[in-house]
Amino acid sequence: MLIRKLFRTAWRYKSQFISMIIMIAIGVGVFLGFNIEWQSIEADTSSFFADTKYADFRLYAETEFSEEDIKAVQEIDGVDAATRYLSVNVGVKDTKKSVALNVSENYNVSTMLVMDGKEYDENSDGIWLSDRFAEENDISLGDTLTLTYRGIDIEGEVIGLVKSGENMICVADENQVMPDYKSFGFAYISTEKLENVLGVAFYPQINVRSDMEKAELEEEVKDALGRTILVTSKEEHTAYAGAKSEAEEGKTMGSILPVLFLAIAVLTMVTTMHRIAANEKVQIGTLKALGFRDRRILRHYTSYGFVIGFIGTALGVMLGYGIAALIISPTGMMSTYFDIPNWALVMPAFCWPILVLTVLLLTLISYLSVKKMLKGTAADALRPYTPKAMKKSVLEKLPFWEKLPFGTKWNVRDILRHKSRSAMTLVGVVGCMLLLVGGLGMKDTMDHFMVMLDEDINNYTTKINLSESAENAEIKELAEEVEGDWQASSGISYEGETISLEIYQADNQLIRFVDEENELVQLDDDGVYLCLRLKDTAKIGDTIEFSPYGSEETYRVKVAGYLRSLMTECIVMTDTYADSVGVPYHISSIYTDEDSEDIESSALISGKQDKDMIMETYDSFMEIMNLMVLIFVLAAIVLGTVVLYNLGVMSYVERYRELATLKVLGFRDRHIGKLLISQNIWLTVIGVLVGLPAGVGVLYILITSLVSEYELSLTLGVLTYSVSVLLTFGVSLVVGWMVARKNRKIDMVEALKGAE
Repeated sequence: MLIRKLFRTAWRYKSQFISMIIMIAIGVGVFLGFNIEWQSIEADTSSFFADTKYADFRLYAETEFSEEDIKAVQEIDGVDAATRYLSVNVGVKDTKKSVALNVSENYNVSTMLVMDGKEYDENSDGIWLSDRFAEENDISLGDTLTLTYRGIDIEGEVIGLVKSGENMICVADENQVMPDYKSFGFAYISTEKLENVLGVAFYPQINVRSDMEKAELEEEVKDALGRTILVTSKEEHTAYAGAKSEAEEGKTMGSILPVLFLAIAVLTMVTTMHRIAANEKVQIGTLKALGFRDRRILRHYTSYGFVIGFIGTALGVMLGYGIAALIISPTGMMSTYFDIPNWALVMPAFCWPILVLTVLLLTLISYLSVKKMLKGTAADALRPYTPKAMKKSVLEKLPFWEKLPFGTKWNVRDILRHKSRSAMTLVGVVGCMLLLVGGLGMKDTMDHFMVMLDEDINNYTTKINLSESAENAEIKELAEEVEGDWQASSGISYEGETISLEIYQADNQLIRFVDEENELVQLDDDGVYLCLRLKDTAKIGDTIEFSPYGSEETYRVKVAGYLRSLMTECIVMTDTYADSVGVPYHISSIYTDEDSEDIESSALISGKQDKDMIMETYDSFMEIMNLMVLIFVLAAIVLGTVVLYNLGVMSYVERYRELATLKVLGFRDRHIGKLLISQNIWLTVIGVLVGLPAGVGVLYILITSLVSEYELSLTLGVLTYSVSVLLTFGVSLVVGWMVARKNRKIDMVEALKGAE
């Protein structure tokens, strides 16, 4: 009997039951989705790094490492394996495409995973090519590929299609944020082929596998080699840092959206179950009168919460895996960023206890909501639920109260009488605004970032990457020939951290700089400029010290200002100031307005990059961003609709007798509808006023937590504010209209015949 009653009650309150199940499913789904995402990223990338013997540390030399150097490093106690390594960007002959050419002298460090073709052979004359690059450019096994480096052709047959941990995030340099396998990939060749092509073994890098701490390894390397060497840990390498960053972003997102949805779901459950229990008071009294014990009645009504929690959680698990698969899969969002062979979905172990606790909490809410209704005799329970008597509020004691229209007074009293329902409506509106402002604001911020990068900072057509062995004098001649600006970049130790020192000659304004206010600035020759991430380390006018790696010298320089560095954590100075303080540098790049096809290859040039191709990689980044914004907007609409409709229907049920009384007194349906809608509008106005600053706060958290490495400037356009407000009011009006239509079905006789 009680089982049949459960289904009848569920059908009677189907709107409330469905809305609560939806809220719980969304909360659980978003919680699981983001947590499965970051756990899967960690598990899948860690497995891939292990399979490809990913290096823990990288040592860099100004020129190259000798055989004595690698032997000295290998003999350090605590070093498991080490290899001399070459990774350099080279061009694909007769195209604008390029690849990162990799050579590992010891195949126990920084290797590749062969997906198709021949395994690695140190004596082979072939080329192992990125399978993604090959697919995008219609290159197959057996095809001949010609690469160009320092004006030298490196020709070979493609004998293997591979993936590589070192190139898991395959970008040309820090200017490229997303891989573009149509224009840039990677390749491996054997040590013998490298020596045959260059005539010598050239390895400017040593990759090390070791469990040592970075500071400890630096000291050991310094003692072993007799000089200071730039050492970077895997946390500073693009592949590992990118994977870690994405995992951290997943954790951050998993702590924002799910908390919001689950909190609202639980609060909605509290409010709704209390109202359902109140409306079921007569039914509870009838069951008591028929001889059902309190314990059985309590178990029956408690089962509502358990059923809602169980169904909502089950749907949430499916939704969570669906969200995770949308992100982590061969065709998901991360497939445009990571190049890994396996895309397994892994749920963190702590999720299962949380799911169980969620169901138990919802069951407990249902239990507590009904328990108080069982107090007293069956006769007491048979009396209909009567809201508590309300004293006059402060507003009603004010002189202007009596002058207010009836509808205003009626709505104010109802809001004050049902504070929990009104508060939940506010929470729903604030949540809707918060998600809309946060999502659309992120798009505004990233759009502003793209415009500033494309139109303000990067004012060139082609970036020329230069050989490590090229002399500065030759490079400057080339820069004059192509009427370009140039940049020298090197690693330095500053405040105990490894950062980049960037020296520019930018007289042609092909590379430009912006300050904290996003205004273009001209670099002065009387000091250095700190990026905003280093702003707290020194004030303008202070003197700071840094030491270039590979040198024992310490340089003291004056801080002239701050710059917004959109990519790297760096200190910037002009070439004139660098010369005046004696800072050594090697020019690494030239920026020019010449088209890459018009620039002749030479021994000075290791590769060329078109700005248009670099900016195209940002399109993939923006596609992911736009999908995130769409998720935020849909989540906001679902949240607002479900919460407001659920509470609106509950409000209608609670005020059924009041609405019937109004109809008896002569109020028409449209007048009653206006009363219901106007209350929603009032609460929506308050919710919007609270939600706007809350949304800006969430946007700030998203920017600082998810994309802190870009030093973005928080930007909100008028359209974002307008769309956020209009969508929120639109949801509120539509839901209010849907609820208001129900007053046409009020049966006045049935509503008013119950005992008071």
